[in-house]
Amino acid sequence: MIVLKVDNLIKDYPTGFLRKKVRVLKGVSFFVNRGEIFGFVGPNGAGKTTTFKAVLGFVGITGGSVSIMGRPAGDVSVKKHIGYLPENPYFYDYLTGEELLRYMGQLHGINGKALLKRIDELLEKVNMTHARKVQLRKYSKGMLQRIGIAQALINDPEFLILDEPMSGLDPIGQREIRELILEERKKGKTIILSSHILSDVETMCDRVGVIIGGRVVRTGELGELLEDIHTDYEMLLRDTDLEVVDRLGDLKVKVEKRAGFIVLRFDEDIKSRVIEVVSSLGADIVSLYPLRKSLEGLFVKEMGQNSGGEQKR
Repeated sequence: MIVLKVDNLIKDYPTGFLRKKVRVLKGVSFFVNRGEIFGFVGPNGAGKTTTFKAVLGFVGITGGSVSIMGRPAGDVSVKKHIGYLPENPYFYDYLTGEELLRYMGQLHGINGKALLKRIDELLEKVNMTHARKVQLRKYSKGMLQRIGIAQALINDPEFLILDEPMSGLDPIGQREIRELILEERKKGKTIILSSHILSDVETMCDRVGVIIGGRVVRTGELGELLEDIHTDYEMLLRDTDLEVVDRLGDLKVKVEKRAGFIVLRFDEDIKSRVIEVVSSLGADIVSLYPLRKSLEGLFVKEMGQNSGGEQKR
């Protein structure tokens, strides 16, 4: 079952004194299946946050459509099943962490002992029990991020929208939130998240969408998307005559010295040529191995191909 369907979404914003319209989203289309984690990645200004706001009904759309659980975005009956963490969460400074969660719970119609129990559970889950009575103005960026995730979970939502959930967290905090997100998926929750930490997206997400310049240029399972990425190779040579480096000058090979070794890094297209040149000079090859294909490689490739290019289905 499809939980979120975004079809040809267009969003224009008026700018400047003459209110000239600038198109921010240019026909964005993708879907999120029930029970999966969908990673939404792209460079700054690509349209990730604007897409999330359109999905939530925070901004009007110029064209296209958005449906959540089969209903139009903005439907009140759907919103009670959604949890949302904004990219830069801002809350009332003089509330404590506990008061914020109580307020958010009451907005969702949760009260009494059920609410108190839920607050206790979430504060423990995000490791913020110690700061429950501290005003939010005294929270660090990482603490605000944790309490922001707690408020997104207060209504035990079926569908989570997390905009940069790892932002401001130290490595331990990132690991804890990563585990929390995976735990929510195990419960059958559907999650869409954006992140600049591509390794986290690789680790957590079932499918990925890449948005560049207001267009979704690729979507699919990560394994399928990475099939198109060329594999880089790394060759380790014992410190040898620099004639090897000179002979490789016409090829696109990155060379660096590392503790008595020479390291060559190159694309798979020229692997046979590099081996031929190195072998002809009698260099001592210590190792040759492929580097792991990664989302970063896909991201860089799509950035190069779609800076102003057409949308790719």
